[in-house]
Amino acid sequence: MLSTLQEFGIRSEHAYAAGFVSIGLSFASWAVDFGKTKDKAQADRWGLFVGEWAPTFFALGVALKLEETTGGKKK
Repeated sequence: MLSTLQEFGIRSEHAYAAGFVSIGLSFASWAVDFGKTKDKAQADRWGLFVGEWAPTFFALGVALKLEETTGGKKK
């Protein structure tokens, strides 16, 4: 899977950036939605849903970085 992502041109920096963007998007979606709706629970759920993407992107970034530094060679 990692080699396929690399073939599409996705690098570890892209995954790290996506992780930071998801953190910002999580906060922004909570702040904007919370200001417009009276249902605080809905705003919290949406913010948490988007916020759960960040660890996945960061883990993917680490895996891609390892793949980049080792060249995909197994020891």
